Amino acid sequence: MKSLTRLDLTDILHGCVILGTGGGGEMDEGIAYIDAALAAGKTFTLVDVDEVPAGRKICTPYMLGALSALSETEEAVYARLPKSDMSSMMTAFKRLEQYTGEKFYGTICCELGGSNTAISFYVAAMADGYIIDADVAGRAVPEITHSTYYFNDIPAAPIVAANEFGECFICENIIDDLRAETVVRALSVISRNDIAAIDHAMPIEQVKDAVIKGTISKSLAIGKAYRLAKEQGEDIAKAIASHGEGYVAFRGQVSQSHFSTEKGFTIGTVTIVGSGEYQHEQYQLEIKNEHLLARRNGEVDVTIPDLICCIDMDNQVAITTPNHHIGLNVAIVILPAPKEFVTERGLQAFGPAYVGLSTPYEPAVAKHFAKLGK
Repeated sequence: MKSLTRLDLTDILHGCVILGTGGGGEMDEGIAYIDAALAAGKTFTLVDVDEVPAGRKICTPYMLGALSALSETEEAVYARLPKSDMSSMMTAFKRLEQYTGEKFYGTICCELGGSNTAISFYVAAMADGYIIDADVAGRAVPEITHSTYYFNDIPAAPIVAANEFGECFICENIIDDLRAETVVRALSVISRNDIAAIDHAMPIEQVKDAVIKGTISKSLAIGKAYRLAKEQGEDIAKAIASHGEGYVAFRGQVSQSHFSTEKGFTIGTVTIVGSGEYQHEQYQLEIKNEHLLARRNGEVDVTIPDLICCIDMDNQVAITTPNHHIGLNVAIVILPAPKEFVTERGLQAFGPAYVGLSTPYEPAVAKHFAKLGK
């Protein structure tokens, strides 16, 4: 059990933004949640999965939606709706407590990202509960089905969702996470592309062997390594690659970027022209909320579930979707996929076929170091 300081929390969120591969929300939103809980006199306590007492209930809170801004026409649809004084997440959590009649021991994150991890922490703190040192993705992912809950056939329902207008939805009898993705995504689309949801509200013993353990501690370690490298004027891309057991795949300038919102997702492509040792080469990212596929000189280089991290070397931060602005100097860092995602079930849900490829998955990090003879 560890009491987290604000510095710890900031390091964790920086680590989560890096591991989030473009998704998982913005860091400033996450810090706002953390500071709101601290201002309310709340504390953040991290516990191992195996420390949670048997029978105690946990839940998984998250925000779901597109990451790109709405047009003026789309915004006008919501102009007449009053905004709730309570955050959408706390609206959902309080309704969950009422619905179940339970007090929750703590929360497990749905993914790693600047705001989605923080909002799970926020719920735990505001409820005087605990942050469980685990998540179900080991990164950020586009869909609810891209999780170890789904790989282990653990049902999400009941799901409680709420939006910024105070509208609350209770979803019962959802057959599986595939259906949950469809239902909650639809609620997000009619909620200004942003909805708070809480699912997998159940005793810890039902989920403890279906999560990726230690990912919050991992985020803390990577975030701290990033911070120290930045403070000491070192190459942050190399530091991230070293501490994440990956490698730097490319460096250059963003020459093109295009994003659109489709069915509740932010879809985009980013083109990078090489610099230094990568001069005269080109790298392209294909994005669905997160960086899912990378091509080098037109050929497939890296695919999910490996982590394709894009680092803004000018501003010394990891880039989130859709903030890949033309002219940015960037580095691409590749980190290995969580082992839970390279199983047959994991690759079926979140492997090359998901991005339209018929080729089998090749672990990029292992392939890279094999070429180097390491």
